[in-house]
Amino acid sequence: MKKYRTIRISVLLLVFILLATGYEVSQNRKSESNNLGKCLTFVKDYPLPGSSNRLDYQSIDEGRSLLFIAHLGDNSVTVFNMKKSVVMKSIKNISRPHGILVVPELNRVYVSATGVNKVYVLDEKSLTIIDKVPAGDYPDGLAYDPNTKRIFVSDEHGETVTVINAVNNSLLSTIELGGEVGNTHYDPVSKVIYSVNQTTDELIEIDPSSMQIASRYKLPNCRGAHGFSIDSAAHYAFITGEENGRYVVFDLTAKKIVDTGKVGSGPDVLAFDKAYHLLYVSSESGVVSIFQMEKDSIKKICEGFLAPRAHTVAVSQTTHNVFFPLQDVNGRPVLRVMSFQ
Repeated sequence: MKKYRTIRISVLLLVFILLATGYEVSQNRKSESNNLGKCLTFVKDYPLPGSSNRLDYQSIDEGRSLLFIAHLGDNSVTVFNMKKSVVMKSIKNISRPHGILVVPELNRVYVSATGVNKVYVLDEKSLTIIDKVPAGDYPDGLAYDPNTKRIFVSDEHGETVTVINAVNNSLLSTIELGGEVGNTHYDPVSKVIYSVNQTTDELIEIDPSSMQIASRYKLPNCRGAHGFSIDSAAHYAFITGEENGRYVVFDLTAKKIVDTGKVGSGPDVLAFDKAYHLLYVSSESGVVSIFQMEKDSIKKICEGFLAPRAHTVAVSQTTHNVFFPLQDVNGRPVLRVMSFQ
């Protein structure tokens, strides 16, 4: 009995050591993978107006130092003065705002409102609502083509891209994409519009003049392709799959995928710092990934948990500050400002 007791104690001791060692290794791996602090320094949390619920996309007017934030759960748009670090105004009565895009040359801000399936047009000087345009079923991302002066809207559930004449705020066309539409962006190099189809996992090229689909490109292993950003210097599109937490980098000149990898679970909004060549990917899981983007070189330099539901990000091209609206920090919404180091 003594012999078996000794063996049992030894086995238990060995299990304890293995578990302890495994725990230590696990903790070390966890700390090694969360190296966000190497890249971002906390600046300050600024209180935001409204209720502590979901915030969504952002858009920046560098010339006026204004940051526009869609406060989806509060039916409002918050206007934050980046130079003075104060909230200028909360524009109310915008039903469930999702996408937002400021167009400085027109002195307009366009907001996709899924509560009424319209795009609200705001005057940037008076910060008031001046018009509303029908935009399909669940309008989301927005892009502006300066050549045709048209707004292209991701009609997510309607499976189309809605085209709006920005001169007179009239509906021009709807472009059938054959699946749920993710984000939409203007490419200043080729002067075309790109949308992603999150049902078929495709990048779709649209001719903004004819308002017709020009080409479709498959995005394998990017399930639920939704968020993306265009690096015009490298002429790359960085696209994320919200269903599998993966990304692909598509060379818009060579028309091929040049890189792929992982980001945080539920990637959503992306932001690109042009001067620093930095791409920020925010996710529903609260994980933020930062990539150094160069032609023929894409490197993840930092990644880690920032805050619960830190799924939306914007970056100033002037100060290089990074903005994360957070819906609930100690019971209230805040705008978390970080700086790259």
